[in-house]
Amino acid sequence: METETATPWLTDDEQCAWRTHLEVNKLLMHQLEKDLQPFGLTNNDYEILVNLSESEGRRMRMSDLAAATLQSKSRLSHQITRMENSGLVRREHCESDRRGLYAVLTDDGVATMQKVAPHHVASVRQHFIDLLGPGSLDELRAALTPVAEHLRGSRGRL
Repeated sequence: METETATPWLTDDEQCAWRTHLEVNKLLMHQLEKDLQPFGLTNNDYEILVNLSESEGRRMRMSDLAAATLQSKSRLSHQITRMENSGLVRREHCESDRRGLYAVLTDDGVATMQKVAPHHVASVRQHFIDLLGPGSLDELRAALTPVAEHLRGSRGRL
């Protein structure tokens, strides 16, 4: 009795689509990171600033921020320390849970977001949105939504 199942190798078309996705993802993230460098930010910094700026009270529990940014709590803690040293965020203790901490966007962090966001959006437009057009964006969103939902559902805690 055979216990192994045959591996369903990717077809040429599937392999091409997969590798194109990988290449686009890497190149796009590299370009967006490069475009944030003049502002002294990384993609991770910007993602944290966005999450905090969109949260009630411009703050999030560290554990929720780690989950939202797909970072381990330890990695996020180091990232927040660097951002604290730059004056972009601060930590606050959670009054209802002595072990809990919040990451809070500072006024300097808000000012940085206001300065950087227009440049970041322009970069996203130049290197992604404007190259696809509305019809392609709809198709891309429709194609990727089931993948995102599957991965969100199967994601373990970091």
